[in-house]
Amino acid sequence: MSHVKQIQQALGQLPVLVMTDAVSIRYACQFHIDDGAAVISHDKAWVITDSRYVEAAQAAIRDMEVLCTSRGHGVDAILGEIFAAEGFDKAGADPTRFSHSQWQWLEKAVGVPLVEDRTTLYTLRASKDRGEVDCIVKAQRIAERAFDDILGIIRPGLTEKEITAELVYRMYKYGGEGNSFDPIVVTGPKSSMPHGVPGDNVVKAGDFVTMDFGTLYNGYCSDMTRTVAVGHATDEMRQVYDVVLRAQLAGIEAAGRPGIPGKEIHNAAAKVIADAGYGEYFGHGFGHGLGLEIHETPGANGDKPLPEGAVISAEPGIYLPGRFGVRIEDMLWLHDGVAEDLTKAPKQLIIL
Repeated sequence: MSHVKQIQQALGQLPVLVMTDAVSIRYACQFHIDDGAAVISHDKAWVITDSRYVEAAQAAIRDMEVLCTSRGHGVDAILGEIFAAEGFDKAGADPTRFSHSQWQWLEKAVGVPLVEDRTTLYTLRASKDRGEVDCIVKAQRIAERAFDDILGIIRPGLTEKEITAELVYRMYKYGGEGNSFDPIVVTGPKSSMPHGVPGDNVVKAGDFVTMDFGTLYNGYCSDMTRTVAVGHATDEMRQVYDVVLRAQLAGIEAAGRPGIPGKEIHNAAAKVIADAGYGEYFGHGFGHGLGLEIHETPGANGDKPLPEGAVISAEPGIYLPGRFGVRIEDMLWLHDGVAEDLTKAPKQLIIL
């Protein structure tokens, strides 16, 4: 699932692209390196790592030359050697992936001017191939299995932190590589906080519990939110839940139109919420792109058409301050004229 050839084909007039952040390197060669670099030209590719990773990198990476640093001969020295040997006169790099000092360091290391390239990786990463989607789906199935377990655990008296710990444990147990973000588990009045932090609040009968969580598989993120009721739900709670679900379904339907701008998907969902009288209580966007990062390209609420192959979240919500909130989140893969829902967890209101 390496993307070296795709990057080479996308270079255009740029002679070479340099990456030093772990996410970009992993996208290129599908191998995680904390501290190193990748260099990709039209016909060659190198990845630089150190003794911690070199043996595993050499076994895993097939279409890049793996170079190893040593004491006194670091990444900067190897980069300089590559550029001197190949005669590159400039190099592209994504400035959003570097601090100012890192940019200066890299330019000095390669010995040629750096050209800001904000589009090559941005464009490629916005469209997921089948291999990437398979990893996202595997991560999601792990998260869903953990969610199934949690439904049998939640009860009055448990704290938000305890539920969070059970979720995280089970995602690891079932094959996850870690959290794709810090889980959100909030109950009762705190469920009105879209990004509430799990605390010592205790679940009570009649509460909503909102859980937003995900895990990693081969570096790719899953992301889901489910809101469940404990013991019973009032008519208003049921009504709000129904509005959020209808809003999500409206957004998913809109997302199935090829080339649709993200804002039109958002507006389709927001209209359902506004028509029900809750417009002021939906303050965030319908979704976001995700993949190797939990928030990545494409932006899912803007003016630009979403590209073929994009994976986005679908997560409208209604949040009534100090009372309760509801959010339902799935992941969509936009391809071949459909918005394929990658999430299989049930969406009807669950009362435990």
